[in-house]
This record gives sequence, structure tokens and C-alpha cells, in this order.
Amino acid sequence: MRAFVALVAREVRLAWTGGGLWLPVVFYLAVATLFPFVTGPDKALLARTGGGILWIAALLATLLPIERLILPDRHSGVLDQLALRGWSDELVATAKIAGQIVAFALPLFLATIVGAALIGLPEAQLGTLLLGLALALPALSGLSVMIAALTAGLNGASALGGLLLVPITIPLLIFGAGTLAEDPGNAMQLLAATSLAITALSPFAAGAALRAGRI
Repeated sequence: MRAFVALVAREVRLAWTGGGLWLPVVFYLAVATLFPFVTGPDKALLARTGGGILWIAALLATLLPIERLILPDRHSGVLDQLALRGWSDELVATAKIAGQIVAFALPLFLATIVGAALIGLPEAQLGTLLLGLALALPALSGLSVMIAALTAGLNGASALGGLLLVPITIPLLIFGAGTLAEDPGNAMQLLAATSLAITALSPFAAGAALRAGRI
């Protein structure tokens, strides 16, 4: 257990010090800053569409750190050392996913508050948006690690990762944006269920990709 916590802490430290954390946050805020220039000063339109734009920005921001999640550890031999010490690939993937969740949670929520203010999102929707992103963050982190494992070492990994990530995240985007509708129905429950399913499956898919990469 102590070794697992140490590996998670390492992932958090690398995210905070390796530059892989701030670029997605800056991208997220850039989208929130530029969107009002596109739509104009129509506050009603911004309030109606701004939450969906922040969801799209959050999904696309997960693409940015993909190349640093797996490839550096593969090149440096860290993954091989962990395998020799008896770590399963699924456990390594789980630690990386947990590290991404811990590292990105606070910056994402702070950026969302700032982005919502820039767009003029109503306060009532801000709480719903933060809750939805909190539910989706484990799934987004799991998908990032899974796709990083699948594309590690390939040319154009980020572009290929985008092609793989976008279709998988469509249900998260639909249900996440649905929670901000005037009549959300069961959108929040569906978002939670979808995120739970993706989060549970991601370590196994990522672990299989890590094993395939050693062959």
C-alpha cells in the first residue's frame, strides 16, 4: 500500500513540476476567454451555451499531457523495473490514473470557476458544472492513461490520441452538458454511471496496452 501511494505521489509531482499540468489549464482558460469574442456580448447566449463550451474545453484539455504519461517511463525503464518488482500493469495504470485525478482536480475546479466568470455562467449552473466535472474527472484521467499507453512511441501520438479519445468521450459530453439544461432529467445519474464504467475499465485496457508495448 505504501509503495502504491508513493507511485501516486510521484505522478502528482511529475504533473506539477514537469509542465504537463499547466498547459491543459491554460488551454482551458484560453477557450473560456476567447469564446465571448466569438458569440459577442449577448449574455443570454453566453449563459445558455457557455457550460457546454467549458465541457468541450475540459475534454480537449485531457489530450495535451498524453505524450508524457507513459512514454518517458517506458524510455527510462521505469515500467520495466516495476514489472520486475512484481507490479502488475493494471496496478501501474491505476496508480497513474489516481495521480492524474489528484493532480488535476484542484487546478481544474479553480480554472472552471474563473472560466465560468469569464463566460458569465449563472451561479446556479456553476455548482452543477463543478459537480459534473468532479464525476467525469476519473473517467477523463482513465481515458488519458489508456490512450497514452496505446499510442506510446507512435508518430503523431497526440493527433492519434484525439481520434481515439473524442468518440469515447461523446457520452460524457452529452450527459455532462445535459446536466446544465433547464430540464436535466437523469443526466447527472447517467453521467455518474458512464464515468464509473469508463473508470473501472480503463486500468485493464491500459494494462493490456502496456504489456503489448513490451512484446
